[in-house]
This record gives sequence, structure tokens and C-alpha cells, in this order.
Amino acid sequence: MAMNIFITGGAGYIGSHTVKLLQKLGHRITVFDNFEFGHREALPTNVHVIRGDLRRKDDVVRALTANPADAVIHFASYIEAGDSMRDPGRFYENNVGGSLNLLSAMLATKTRVIVFSSSAAIYGDPKVIPITENAPKEPTNVYGHTKLIVEEMLHWYHRIHEVRAVSLRYFNAVGCDPEGELGLDHEPETHLIPVALKVALGLRPALEIFGNDYGTPDGTAIRDYVHVTDLAHAHRLALESLASGKETFNAFNLGSETGFSVGQVAKEVILVTGREIPMVVKPRRAGDPEKLIANSAKAREVLGWQPKYSDLRTIIETAWRWHSQHPYGYRNAR
Repeated sequence: MAMNIFITGGAGYIGSHTVKLLQKLGHRITVFDNFEFGHREALPTNVHVIRGDLRRKDDVVRALTANPADAVIHFASYIEAGDSMRDPGRFYENNVGGSLNLLSAMLATKTRVIVFSSSAAIYGDPKVIPITENAPKEPTNVYGHTKLIVEEMLHWYHRIHEVRAVSLRYFNAVGCDPEGELGLDHEPETHLIPVALKVALGLRPALEIFGNDYGTPDGTAIRDYVHVTDLAHAHRLALESLASGKETFNAFNLGSETGFSVGQVAKEVILVTGREIPMVVKPRRAGDPEKLIANSAKAREVLGWQPKYSDLRTIIETAWRWHSQHPYGYRNAR
């Protein structure tokens, strides 16, 4: 059944891939974005777009009132963990305050279904790998703490106001649209794979590796990488489970359940691109855990989620295809 879906941050990386999928399935989409990091070029020309900021409560109340929604998907947040440790107030204002404004607007417009873009950062530096949803929540950076606070807010809004909510805890979102239409255009870029590809394209001098003294086989940190298109499908499944009443409140890890070190990823980028990647070792970044690998069995069993694109070779091939065709992003493609 087609739904009216209100998507905050829908012009961003994961948001735009999700918009594409849901619109293709016949849903009616309203994108709410301030375009601080999102791109209008990443959205279909026929999608309804509202420029607004979640930090301004009146913006989101007006938008939801004018565009009644069956469900909300909430992507809009600051995501750079390192920045969160330098300027925590900015993250609390946007990620927590903006989410509170969104929930207030949902209550005002009798909207009671939300899928929340959460993060594995809520777990911090886990003691047991792979990480299940019941693992201790001990974030090591402010970014992760803001995601945990919003999950806790959703718990209470579910109990008190009967808001139905699913939180999707991503591990490392990577890759680009397999059809080549969408990609990742984020400045300043700090994420491993797009930075390595920029080095391969000659747009950066070297790949900075933050720490080579971890207790891992090659000394570099290990992460679980999940393709952005697989994440988009998880949002579809979460929406369907909430709309059908199968789920009323839940949280799911989304990962490939396989860990790769920074060094392994760099080697795969070299193989896919056929280009050299100069590397420079830097000190560890504050709040970076040594190893994060998901246990995503719950999402597979409950939602029926089956990732199709999250092997490392496919991730890098789809990303390389888009970045090599759009070396300067959406607005400055060759």
C-alpha cells in the first residue's frame, strides 16, 4: 500500500538512496532538508522538497501540517564523530534538539510512525564481538551519545504517546547506487573509502590512516561495512513492519557481519582502481574503537533483511564507478 512518507535529511547520502527506492515502489515522498550537507541534485526532479531546519520547530510543524504523513524517516543529523568531540554543543543542538522538535511536530499532526537513523556508535568500544542489540550502550564520542539519547526519547514517546518506532543502528555505510545515479558528495570528506578513492583520482595527496597500533592483525582499526542500497531496503522493511502493526517498537543492527581493517580496505581499493594509494600514518582519533562488527541476525530474522551488495568488492566497485564519473561531486562533475 502506498504511503505518504516525510523524510528528514532526504537529500543526504543514505536519505537520497532511500528516497529513490521508496519512490520507485510508489510511495509519495516529502523531503525536508536544510541542504547544509544534502544535495538537490541527488533527488528525483518530481519529488516534493521543503527547505527547512529541524532546529527551528516552526519549520517542521508547518511542513508536517501542510504535508500530512503516514510515517516519518529521520536521517537529519550531524555524523562526524571527530567533530563531535571538538564541538559537542553543535551536535546536541542539532541531533537531539532537532529530533525533539520533530517528535513534537509529529504529536501535533497526529503522526505516530517513525524510522530513526541510528548508529553502531551507541555501543562504544564493545567487549564482545560481534555486537548484538543487547550489548551495553557506552558511546565513546558525543555523536554516539546523541544517537543514544534519541533512541531513549523514542522509548518514552512510545510508552507515553504510543509512537511506533524502529531504530536502525548502522555500522559503516558505504558504496554507491548500483545503477550509478547516486553517490556520496560530502565536504569535508573524512570517511575511509571515499577518501581513498579521491586519492586514487589524484584529488588528495595521500590516505591518512589514524592509528596502526591497534591489537588487530595489521594494527589498523577494523570496521563492518554495509552498502547504502542495502540500508535503503532495511528502511523499506522497517516501514512495512510498522505500518502492518507487526512491529511497534524495536531496534536492529545493520551490518555485513564481516570486519575489514583499514589496511585491507586500502588494498582492495588499489585492486579495484588499478592505482597506487600513498598512505600516511597519523595518531589515533579520539573516541575511535578498535573493532566494530555487527551481529545482524535480528534484522534478518524479524525484518527479513537480506543484504545483496555488502561484500567489499561490490562496495568499492559501485563507489569507484560513481566517484570516477563525478570526481567533484554532484554540482561539479566533469
